Formats: sequence, structure tokens, C-alpha cells
Amino acid sequence: MSAAGVPAGAISVIAAGKAAVPMAAAAARIFGDRIRRGLIVGVVPAGASSTGAPFPMIVGGHPAPTAESERGGREALQLAASLSGDDTLVVLLSGGASALMAVPADGLALADKQATAQQLMRAGADIHALNTVRKHLSAIKGGQLAATAAGACRTLAISDVVGDDLSVIGSGPTVPDGSTFRDTLDILRRFGGDSAYPGAVVDRVAQGAAGRLGETPKPGDGRLARATASVIGGRRDAMEGAVREAESLGYHVLRIDDAVTGEARVTGPSHLRASVAKAAGIGRPACIVSSGETTVRVTGDGKGGRNQEFALACAEPLASLGVAAVASVGTDGIDGPTDAAGAVADSTTVARARSARLHPETFLDRNDAYRFFAPLGDLITTGPTGTNVGDLQVILLM
Repeated sequence: MSAAGVPAGAISVIAAGKAAVPMAAAAARIFGDRIRRGLIVGVVPAGASSTGAPFPMIVGGHPAPTAESERGGREALQLAASLSGDDTLVVLLSGGASALMAVPADGLALADKQATAQQLMRAGADIHALNTVRKHLSAIKGGQLAATAAGACRTLAISDVVGDDLSVIGSGPTVPDGSTFRDTLDILRRFGGDSAYPGAVVDRVAQGAAGRLGETPKPGDGRLARATASVIGGRRDAMEGAVREAESLGYHVLRIDDAVTGEARVTGPSHLRASVAKAAGIGRPACIVSSGETTVRVTGDGKGGRNQEFALACAEPLASLGVAAVASVGTDGIDGPTDAAGAVADSTTVARARSARLHPETFLDRNDAYRFFAPLGDLITTGPTGTNVGDLQVILLM
């Protein structure tokens, strides 16, 4: 983070997301006495404290927003509205900001937003679809935070979104929104239909699609004329770190820059096959590094996350690959509603599991990857990392 692009004069800072505390601390070091006010809306990992936070902090909820998330969002709007035309609002965004900083639109309750997000995630909606809906149920997302500020607005974002789309990162509170209520209506119908969502949500989206509600600020909106935004970190930074470490350990490294996306149980095996084919021409031991973000369509009653399901889906094909392993982890250290960052599967996983009377296909059908990997000792548990740049996959071939 640097002071480049931030106009001279007084600054107010809003930091929101899983990396909010370290990003706010960096801003405090860089801008010093120029900062008049600051607000952090973030998380405090278990066993940690917020004593290093340079500004007042509100601990929001993730992956579901909480009452404190709403309080954080409303205080952010109040801070932005209090600025004069000569002030600059510096907004520091990182993964998780959509849930951590939430303000329901008029006519909606926080419970409506919670239920809607939960349904979309269970149905397998990706982050672009999820955040399109979030923006149209919100009073702060989709450019509305920057539209509240009278002065300049400078956003610096750490991206957890494939493609680094600033209108999707944290649901784009400070940038124009190209999506519409019509897009939102189509997404609701694609992921469950009207009956799967709260009536107030369906009514609002239908009213908006019919042109009876104002849209989120669009490109060219004069309220965002003094708002600029940049991505300062993302998934490729995590890949670069993994590549350097693998090379230092003596691996021949293949880096796959194309994002790994799609439904985890389908993408896992197909990505493994394609990666092994691409690595045919490099020496052994080989390390294949990739990143992205998959989804899970929840049809069972199990426990897990997309990275654990990705690894579980790779267990059967790994059994025929000789000595090989696949690991998939969330860079935030959290995979789904679990305490694991992800899991590792190798050529022996299926045999070890069956010896323990664990059948991979049964656990996959139940979306129960956590309970499959836990007795095998193959969960990856790092604890919260304090940031989020998507998911990282590592394949080892010996």
C-alpha cells in the first residue's frame, strides 16, 4: 500500500474485510496525522485481540452478516456522509467485506438478506451471482457508499474474486455497478425460484425489475465522478508464494494461471486430469500450482467446504496415479462453516479410508468431506490467516 493516488489533505479511512486490521494499520503508518477519522469493520480470529487496530473496530459476521455487520455498515455510511468536499475517503477492502459490512435496503430486514445469501450459497451460486443479488438488497453496496461521500473516494482492494472485478469485491461499495434488478431477478429464478426466498426480497427485486425502484449507481453516475479504485493484491500473489516455496524444496514447478472454477466435485477430478497431462513434459518431483474459487451445490446434510469437497472428489482418480497428492485450501484459513482451511488427498486415501470403513462416494453424496478427512488426519488446519485471496490448489507428482 502506498500514498499514490490519494489527494493531499484530510483523510478518513474505512477498512472492511478479513484483512481490515492490518490494512488499517498500514494506512495509519503511511498517512499518519492526515487521518482525521477511521473505522474498521472486520473479524478477530479466535484467540486474538483487536488491540493492534488503529481505529475504532466493529466485529461483523461471516459468512452470514450479523447485527454488528449492520451497525458497521451504518457507521460507515455516517462517516462518509460527514465528510466535506475537500476531504478524501480512503476505503480498504478485502475478502469477506460483503457479509461484514451490511445495510439492508428500505423495506428489508437483516434476516431477509441472511436467508437469501444462505439459499444462493447452498444452491451453488458463484460470487458474481451472489454479490449481484447482495448489491440490489443493500443501501451501501454497488457504489452507494462512495455516492454518500461529498469528497474524493480512493479504494484499495485485496481481491478474493476471480477476475479481480472491483464491482464484485466486497460487492463494490465504492464503484459503479453494471448489474441490474433484472439480472438479480434472473439469478433468483435460476437458483431456487421465488418460493425459495423471503417475500420482501422477491417483491423488492420484482419492483426494481419493473422500473419502480432506483437502480444502483451506474457507470457515468456523477456521484462517483471523484471515486477511483485499484486492486493491490490477489490470487496470483498466493500462487507466486507457493511457486517460490516449491522451487526452494527442489520441485519442478508448473504454474497454471487459468482460474479454477465450477462445481468442486466436478472441477476437482477434471482439473487433476488436465494438470497431470500438462505436467507430462516436466521433471519429477513435480509441483503444479493453481488458484481460483469453486462452488458447492448442497444436497446433503454433511459438514465441509468447497476445498474439502474438491480434495474428496480427487481421491478416486488419485488412486491410479502412482505417488501423487492434491491439496486445496482457502487462503483465509477457513473452508465453509468449519475450522479447517481445506484438505489433502493422495494415492493412498481411498485404501486408507476403506480400511477405516469410510466410503468416499457416500461422504461426497452427503457433502460431508470434513467427517471423511478428519479421522484420516488429512484436514489442513491453519487457523484464520487475516486475509483472503481465494483458494489455492497444489498437486504433487513423484
